[in-house]
Amino acid sequence: MNFTEEVEKALKALRASGVILYPTDTVWGIGCDATNAEAVGRIFRIKARDDAKSLVVLASDMDMVSSYVEGIPPMAETIMEVSDKPVTIIYPKGTGLAWNVTAPDGSIAIRIPRHEFCQRLLKAFGKPIVSTSANISGDAAPRRFSEITENIKSAMDVCVDPAFEKVSTGRPSSIIMLGMDDQVRIIRE
Repeated sequence: MNFTEEVEKALKALRASGVILYPTDTVWGIGCDATNAEAVGRIFRIKARDDAKSLVVLASDMDMVSSYVEGIPPMAETIMEVSDKPVTIIYPKGTGLAWNVTAPDGSIAIRIPRHEFCQRLLKAFGKPIVSTSANISGDAAPRRFSEITENIKSAMDVCVDPAFEKVSTGRPSSIIMLGMDDQVRIIRE
């Protein structure tokens, strides 16, 4: 298991508008450059997912988040600091992202992963990466690489080494929607 080689392999695919299969701090994800509408469209087709649904993106830190949202609600940083499990925050207005990655109302769901592979990849790429569960829409999210169907694996440009899944929780993140007035709405615990 070589972090550098796996990150380079994934980076090459992302930079070429490719789609990758990779472990996160939660479940296995299908990812691409979150600023590339063509790559995002490919993910919707692979998952047979309604493109009216938004996608989660991963960012390396709050600095990256601030580059892709119009205003961070004050409560966001507090939630990130005190959360003891992976949490995705829905921000009111995304910016600079592919049109098909945000919700119809312009909101965007972003998570900062606590996963070494994801962090290295995000920092090297310098932009957010889509992170949607590695399954056909409506099917159960795969907790481990062994649960991912062959049709998903074969549709990828790169499949990251399954050895990196060891620190994944195998459960989806909590999802919290924040308003600029610090109104908090729990979408998924």
